[in-house]
Amino acid sequence: MGTFRYTTELPHPRADVFAWFARPGALVRLNPPFAGSTRREPSNGLAVGSTAALGIGAPGALGMWLGSTASLAAKVLGVPATLRPELVWHARHTRLAPGEGFTDVMESGPLARWEHTHTFRDNGSGGTVMEDSVEYRLLPSSPLLNVPEGIAERALERELERIFAYRERQLLDDLQFHAAHTGPAKTIAVSGASGLIGRQLCALLAGGGHRVLRLVRRQVRGVGEIFWDPSAGALDPEDLRGCDAVVNLAGHTIGGRFTDKTKELIRSSRLAGTSLLAGALAGLASDGVPRTLVSASGVGYYGASPHPGDPNPRPLTEDSRAGHDFLAQVCHDWENACIPARSAGVRVANVRTGLVLTPAGGMLQQLLPLYLAGVGGRLGKSEWQSWISADDIAGIYAHAVLDDGVAGPVNGVGPAPVTAADFARTLGTVLHRPAAVPVPAFGPRLLLGTEGARELARASQRASSAKIEAAGYSFRHRALEQALRHVLGR
Repeated sequence: MGTFRYTTELPHPRADVFAWFARPGALVRLNPPFAGSTRREPSNGLAVGSTAALGIGAPGALGMWLGSTASLAAKVLGVPATLRPELVWHARHTRLAPGEGFTDVMESGPLARWEHTHTFRDNGSGGTVMEDSVEYRLLPSSPLLNVPEGIAERALERELERIFAYRERQLLDDLQFHAAHTGPAKTIAVSGASGLIGRQLCALLAGGGHRVLRLVRRQVRGVGEIFWDPSAGALDPEDLRGCDAVVNLAGHTIGGRFTDKTKELIRSSRLAGTSLLAGALAGLASDGVPRTLVSASGVGYYGASPHPGDPNPRPLTEDSRAGHDFLAQVCHDWENACIPARSAGVRVANVRTGLVLTPAGGMLQQLLPLYLAGVGGRLGKSEWQSWISADDIAGIYAHAVLDDGVAGPVNGVGPAPVTAADFARTLGTVLHRPAAVPVPAFGPRLLLGTEGARELARASQRASSAKIEAAGYSFRHRALEQALRHVLGR
């Protein structure tokens, strides 16, 4: 039997901290992307008997390598994405003392026993001390491995230190975000809510006490869901009448080969959904209720090569002209699809999203197998990469929803874009791996096709974050190394 303890000091009132834990989304926000996945959120919040399920990966670099390799295989070979190398952890809440603490236990999973008690107390100066105490027992080791129990416990506790340090940073940053965005709770509809950004955004908004409605394509809707079908033009505008804001993240993935069929799906899925939402909000505008539409876009708006031949270009601002390639035209038309809502008086913001950093998907997930195997390297050399952490892009979307001063296009990128060479060097440093082998040109072409490789993997876009910062957004991760260490648990 072992005991693990972790203490977190929070400069926020105990009532606010406990309320955050009691709201939907807390588990999603706290579960590290490097450790596994959230399979099912708590069925009834913190109430006794509430259950949840997590997917637990192998610890350390091995777990990240297995997870990222499986995801890459799903994209390249068509292996089902559901076949993740994770053990399922079923948890159940067994005790609740409102404002003071709660306890959950593992009903089934990779350990013989797990009982996690969360205790909250005032720190005497208006803040909160949160204490996590975990009592655990390991499963008997295999005779083939014969790992001494003390060594296995130390390995587990090292992994728990990584996980709880991540949870501490997430909690501190989320509470700070909500403290900076006070005001009446809003009702917000979100399309693409199950995607990479959408899931984190919904959890972040719910953690602030806002009501989140998910746009789904199922005719039989659950609680908190709105039916829509962009391809059929199906959406009842009355379902949006009670919403203060709509966030539009839906669109076919851009991570595959740029075939004619895929390009049409990329374009049509974005324009059809955005036009449907913009038209519905425009039709509701006559009631005089202020509403907001925050719609996704991308730094691809500026084209794959907006500053050719310039090794130190001036950062792209929202006033920079659009490019002429496929993704640039898609982003241009995507933003223009919002015009009916804007013309009707709806506040519209278009977030031109950069390279989102998380091991749960995107470019970073695709690079991890190579780096962790010791054969990672740069994608290009002097090309500029406008990155942003997964938490900051969710934060920018949430800020655009909650702050009435955000309007028009805004770059969803971090404050310090880097060259491809600097990105490779930094990632290698964080992972303690070499980064000397350049990725051969045929690699991106194999995954994305010639056009996709040129517009995604080999694109060079140095975008500025000045507008969103001037609008009051405070970045969690201003430097690349800081962002990578957080999302990778390093």
